[in-house]
Amino acid sequence: MPFTSVRSAVVAASTLSLLLLGTAGVHAEAPAQAGDVPDISVTGVMRHLDALQKIADAHHGNRAHGTAGYQASVEYVRGKLDAAGYRTSLQQFEFGGKKSWNLIADWPHGGRSGKVLMVGAHLDSVDTGPGINDNGSSVGAILETALTVSARKAAPAQHLRFAFWGTEEETYIGSTHYVNSLPPAELSRISAYLNFDMIGSPNPGYFVYDQSPEVARHFKAFFDAKGIPTEPATALNGRSDHEPFLAEHVPVGGIFTGSAEIKTPEQAAKWGGTAGLAMDVCYHLACDTPADIDRHALDVNSDAVAAMVWKLGVRG
Repeated sequence: MPFTSVRSAVVAASTLSLLLLGTAGVHAEAPAQAGDVPDISVTGVMRHLDALQKIADAHHGNRAHGTAGYQASVEYVRGKLDAAGYRTSLQQFEFGGKKSWNLIADWPHGGRSGKVLMVGAHLDSVDTGPGINDNGSSVGAILETALTVSARKAAPAQHLRFAFWGTEEETYIGSTHYVNSLPPAELSRISAYLNFDMIGSPNPGYFVYDQSPEVARHFKAFFDAKGIPTEPATALNGRSDHEPFLAEHVPVGGIFTGSAEIKTPEQAAKWGGTAGLAMDVCYHLACDTPADIDRHALDVNSDAVAAMVWKLGVRG
């Protein structure tokens, strides 16, 4: 058969197939657009947690400040972001006679508003465990969100900056160093700082930072839409990387699923789980591994991270 006849036959067959598919009610799914709020894959987030666990296993069971395990964690996250087209930089500082680094990743596209939305999580663990819920859970969620920004080729209204902090477990040394190093003009460009610290606890609660009501209402709206009641994250006051930003009057927000706090009967009634048990029985222990993670909580909260990045940053 001549080429033109083959092509005609193929076109005709393809047209008939499409018509048949249409009459059967089968439609091709539209590709995701840059402005659509993504559904972050919990499987993708868990891959990052597994990688952080392997790093800890290879470095004396932890990824703590001043260790090769922490340095390897920085290299892992930076490699992913570099490959996705981010401009990454390391900010070195010293604490207790040991060097550490903040990893800062800037998305080089968009930002027409002149404002910066910062999203951060601490990358270090304690020296007594691998730190997978505390705080690999949040690292994995914001890393996967950052990679989704790249995959969508987003040109956000606000400049997007993702931060992975060092030495949080020694009372947020890395984030304090970053804030103190910023010129006032740069600090004033930050419209909000969103902090994520433990978002996959095995007996989870759903807590929202309440220091900045305007930011908190967006998080609450996300959880309300899912029928999940929330409580203020008062247990994290003075305990995580949002504090230095708050001290400089930057609006802050974030979510938290609990650590050593004991779940009350009232909380168990509305969230499920076990009353009288800590929200994370492996908090700061060697058992804080991927097996410690509540995948449903991690899934919901990873989507919350992305929803806020899109609401406040991409759409502005």
